[in-house]
Amino acid sequence: MVRHLDMTALRSFTAVADSGGVTRAAAQLNLTQSAVSMQLKRLETQLDLELFDRSGRSLALTAQGEQLLAYARRLLALNDEAWSRLTHPAFEGAIDFGVPHDIIYPRVPGVLQRFAAAYPRVKLQLHALYTSGLKELLAKGEMDLILTTEGTLDPGGETLLREPLVWAGAPGGQAWRQRPLRYASCGNCVFKRPAIEALERAGIPWELAVDSISPAAVDASVAADLAVSVQLESGVPARCEIVRHGGALPDLPDHYVNMYVAPGPRAALAERLAEIIRQAFGVAECLAAE
Repeated sequence: MVRHLDMTALRSFTAVADSGGVTRAAAQLNLTQSAVSMQLKRLETQLDLELFDRSGRSLALTAQGEQLLAYARRLLALNDEAWSRLTHPAFEGAIDFGVPHDIIYPRVPGVLQRFAAAYPRVKLQLHALYTSGLKELLAKGEMDLILTTEGTLDPGGETLLREPLVWAGAPGGQAWRQRPLRYASCGNCVFKRPAIEALERAGIPWELAVDSISPAAVDASVAADLAVSVQLESGVPARCEIVRHGGALPDLPDHYVNMYVAPGPRAALAERLAEIIRQAFGVAECLAAE
């Protein structure tokens, strides 16, 4: 006898597994907690398996739950791809998406992959520029959606993440101990001003050792222990690390990752991309937790 898994129940199951709880999953899915709980119970009854270990304070997947989760992700991805291909022919064309170099990783590749799977008729063009340049292009109507790194939020924007700036150096490096401090930065980097102001307030002598148009040149200089740079805490390059200076360097202010969606004929499509970006930054889950 052929049996069929309930796609709605699988979606709830996956959301609970990803978010770590029914409350957050319900908010993410725009359902009530009882509806999500009922779907989980129906799925367990249908399979005659316990998918969650409920003995602790939080839900944890059982071995059978872990196995089902892998299948559920594949089934949902195929379902969503088929649905998008067959029912959203209006979503086609091109969209321009701008991101500063230093926050492309770790989230943006996954965003691109998910958007391409959901809207295969749309050409998504990624532009990597500085925040100031991206905002100028958005104002000119040459960008449909941009992410920025800023100390404030402009009208019409949405904050996705607030993080401290940190000093970045070579793993085990000593450049941060040198005086004057050798500082590396790109010419248009929005982190340069707060970094220099912090050094000036702390009375720490410094010199601009690297002032390049290339983020790769800055990262290479820092990785070689020739200088230090300033990055968002989550944006420290792979070959560098946060400098644990013990107070030898000044603390730096928080910065924001903001999102701006342009009005116009492609705004509806840009909003679909925005939804995927919000999920990648965990915005829905954080709001539900609050």
